[in-house]
Amino acid sequence: MKQVLLSLILILTVATSATAQGYTPTEENLRSRKEFAEDRFGIFIHWGIYSIFAQGEWYLQNVGLNRDEYAKAADAFYPHRFNAKEWVAAIKASGAKYICFTSRHHDSFSMWDTAESEFNIVDATPYKRDILKELAKECKKQGIALHLYYSHADWSRDEYPRGRTATGVTGRNAELINWPAYYNFMNRQITELLTNYGPVRAIWFDGWWDHDEDETPFDWQLDEQYALVHKLQPACLVANNHHQVPFEGEDIQIFERDLPGENTHGLSGQAISRLPLETCQTMNGMWGYKVVDQDYKSTETLIRYLVSAAGKGANLLLNVGPQPNGELPEAALERMKAMGEWLSVNGDTIYATEAGDVAQQEWGCTTRKGDRLFVHIFELEGDAVVLPLECEVIEATVFASGESVSFEKCDGGYRIITGPVTDAIDYIVELRTK
Repeated sequence: MKQVLLSLILILTVATSATAQGYTPTEENLRSRKEFAEDRFGIFIHWGIYSIFAQGEWYLQNVGLNRDEYAKAADAFYPHRFNAKEWVAAIKASGAKYICFTSRHHDSFSMWDTAESEFNIVDATPYKRDILKELAKECKKQGIALHLYYSHADWSRDEYPRGRTATGVTGRNAELINWPAYYNFMNRQITELLTNYGPVRAIWFDGWWDHDEDETPFDWQLDEQYALVHKLQPACLVANNHHQVPFEGEDIQIFERDLPGENTHGLSGQAISRLPLETCQTMNGMWGYKVVDQDYKSTETLIRYLVSAAGKGANLLLNVGPQPNGELPEAALERMKAMGEWLSVNGDTIYATEAGDVAQQEWGCTTRKGDRLFVHIFELEGDAVVLPLECEVIEATVFASGESVSFEKCDGGYRIITGPVTDAIDYIVELRTK
């Protein structure tokens, strides 16, 4: 243990020295950013002992339970139907290129064999298996990138300084609040994750907002922590779901439940940076498994949301909340399968594309790949769309069939004559431009 602590101090010393002069991403990091941006689609996995209650991932805070009583659920957590191979295969078949897995959520339960807390999947449950190790191994085998969610906020540990959430959670000892101890605990866990589980393409932090109403700004010491991540794995990207413009040291900008530039949920009004962008969104109404929430978005809605994200130059991280037995809900699997089938035909208009020349319109959006501009039409009144383009259009075809589409120059751009568009999730016209 002494050697581990000495090594960590050395890493943090080097990291602090590096951040003092500003963050400069490495070549490995820049390549990782490019790969991430080209992927366009990932699956979020919110899973922990909260699934036993089937009331969502915020059950501990929403009900205001005693943290020790809540922790007893670990003794009943036995996800005997978990199969990493089947999970990753289903996610790969959905057309997603990466998985973001909740390694430790706000309830403090760790979903890997951590040496830093006995409140984990191996020590605290009868299951006794390191789920993360199995998942990481299968991701590598099937060619799916692995991202790890990690919570800054903690509703159970005594050392964590109390924030604005989980004020009703009982059983914690306020006299034991100790930020340095908690900060070091987090960094030792992050060191485990980035040392023992192979390549991790991103660490996805969450919980900064727990102290966003403090009278004195709370110092999360993010510079040093981000530097630790980049030191341990130079290609690993740092993301933080703080609902702010990106901080120095971050490699991805996250938008929660909204596309960049939109703010229907009150979490995403921040300015859009030049970093790779990602929107996280639920498939139904919850992140963690909630048995009564069967109000899943339709396949049409999900596909159009993915297309719209790509049209804004962003990835879609679409959430699935596994059941307590370890299975992915059937409703989620059905939609993932349908999305994969659609992407197998139309993925060229999504993967490795940039935001299109024409911003989101009532009829749809556009994506671009080199000299190819893809016009994604969801709904259309009439038989044509007018595109305010500065480039020259050379050719227009229906993407699915290659059939020619008529077009003509007009004031401010081009008029693309599609004819009536009906019964299509996404009618795509490909324009060859100059």
